[in-house]
Amino acid sequence: MKPLSILAALLVAGAPAAFAGQVPASLSAPDIAVSHRDRVYAAEQFSNTVSVTDPADNRLVGVIRLGDPSPGNFSPLYRGQVLVHGMGFSPDHRTIAVVSIGSNSVSFIDTQTNAVKHVTYVGRAPHEAFFTPDGKEVWVTVRGENYIAVLDGKTYAEKTRIVVPNGPGMQIFSPDGKYGYVCSSFNPEIDVVTVADHRIVGRVRQASPFCPNIAATPDGRQVWFTLKDTGKTQVFEARPPFALLKTLDTGPITNHVNIVRNANGMFAYVTVGGLNQLKVFRTDDFSQVATISLGSLPHGIWPSGDGTRVYVGLENADALAAIDTLTNRVIATVPIGQAPQAVTYVPDAVPEGDGTQNLQPLGIAGQTAHLAMVSTASAAAGPAGAAGAGGSGNPPTTVALFDQGLLQVLQASATGLEPRQPYVLGLADNPDGSGSIESLATFMTNPAGSAIVNAIGQIRQIVAPGEANPNDRRRYLIIAPRVDGKPGVPVQVQAL
Repeated sequence: MKPLSILAALLVAGAPAAFAGQVPASLSAPDIAVSHRDRVYAAEQFSNTVSVTDPADNRLVGVIRLGDPSPGNFSPLYRGQVLVHGMGFSPDHRTIAVVSIGSNSVSFIDTQTNAVKHVTYVGRAPHEAFFTPDGKEVWVTVRGENYIAVLDGKTYAEKTRIVVPNGPGMQIFSPDGKYGYVCSSFNPEIDVVTVADHRIVGRVRQASPFCPNIAATPDGRQVWFTLKDTGKTQVFEARPPFALLKTLDTGPITNHVNIVRNANGMFAYVTVGGLNQLKVFRTDDFSQVATISLGSLPHGIWPSGDGTRVYVGLENADALAAIDTLTNRVIATVPIGQAPQAVTYVPDAVPEGDGTQNLQPLGIAGQTAHLAMVSTASAAAGPAGAAGAGGSGNPPTTVALFDQGLLQVLQASATGLEPRQPYVLGLADNPDGSGSIESLATFMTNPAGSAIVNAIGQIRQIVAPGEANPNDRRRYLIIAPRVDGKPGVPVQVQAL
C-alpha cells in the first residue's frame, strides 16, 4: 500500500489550490491562474476599437480596429462598425462576440489571431451578446426592439427570436445552462427564459426601468443586476420562484456588476460611475465590505480566471484599472481606447505564440483631454472647496474630449443635479459662467440627478505657445438649468 499512499500524496500536492470557479462558469470549474496566455478585452465606443491587454504584466498588447473615428464613419457607404459597446466570449475561450450599437452588428473575433472571422447583423441597437454555457447558441439583446436574437453558436446565423418586453438590456445564463436572465432598459421587468425551449418561465420586478447589466453567481443561487437611472443594485433568487432578495442603494450612474470568489468568500463588485468608485458587497449577507476609488466613470468589469483580480474599464479616463481582490487595491492602470464600455477577461485566450497578429497601436485613440466641473459654490470658495459635491474629493461632473481627428466627441458624466430636470451643457464667456452661453447639448437628469451627456463638433482648439491669435476667444464649460428653452444661471462651472 505504500506506493499507493505516495501516489495519492503526489496527486494531492499537484492538484490546484482551489476549485472556486469564476463567472460565467460554475463552482466546479477549476480556477485558472493569471498568465501571459490570458487576455483582457475592452469594447471602446468612440474609437470603435477593442483593446487587448496582457494581465500578467498589465500591458496593452494593441487594439483591434473595427471601425473609424468620426466623421469618416458618417459616409452612407461606410462598411466598418460604429459604437463598439458590448462583449461576451465562448465557453472554449477561443472567440469573443463584440456588439456595435450604431451598426447593429455582432463581430466574432478569434482570440488567438485577433482576426474578425464573421459579422452578423441583427435588429436596431443591440446591446450585449453572450454564448450559452454549452456554446450552441449566442443570445443578443436587441435593445432598440423587443426581442433576443438567437444565433447559431457555430455558423453565427440568426436562427430564431425570443420576444420579450421592449428594450432588453442584457442577458446572462445560470452556470448549469438551464436559464437565461434578461433584464430590460425600457421596462421594469426581468424575464427568466429556459434555454432548452426559449420559453419565459419567470418574471422579476425591477425597481426602475433602466437595467444595463446583470450577473449570475457561480453557485447558481443568485442573480445581481444594476439600475443606472436610480442608482440601485438588486438581487434575486436564481431558481424558482425567482424571489427578490435585496435592493441596495449603490449610487448615481450605477453601471456594471460582476461576481468574484476568492479565499475571503464570494463578492459582488459594482461600478458606480457618478462616484468614480467600485463598491464591494458580500453575497451571503449583502453587507458592503469595501469602497475603491477609481478614475473617471468606471463602467465594465470582469474577474480573472482565479478571482484574484478584477478589471474595470474607466469610460472617461480611457484606461483599464486592475484591482487585487484580496486587498481591494488598484495595482495597475493601463491606457486603452476611447470610452471603454463592456470588459471581459478570457483565461487561456492565446494558447501559443505572442497573440499580436492583426493588432494596431492606439494611435489617435489615445489622444483625449480630461476636464472636471464643480458647483458654482465650490468654485467661488476657491481650490479648498473644489472637491465639489461628488463625494470623497471627486468633482460632481467629469468631462472627456475624445479626439477624432477633425472633430472631438465630448462626454460629460454629470451628477449633483436636481432629479428629472432639464439642463444645458454649454460654453460661457467667463470662468464663473457669466456672459453669453452657447449650448452644446440639452439633457434631462435621471431620478438620481445624473446624466451621461454627449456632443460632437470642433469643440476644442489646441494652440501652441506663440501661435495664439489675438482674435481667439477662450470659453469655459458650464451646466445650467434650462428655463423657457434657454440656459439659466449656471450651477456647475469648469474647474481651473
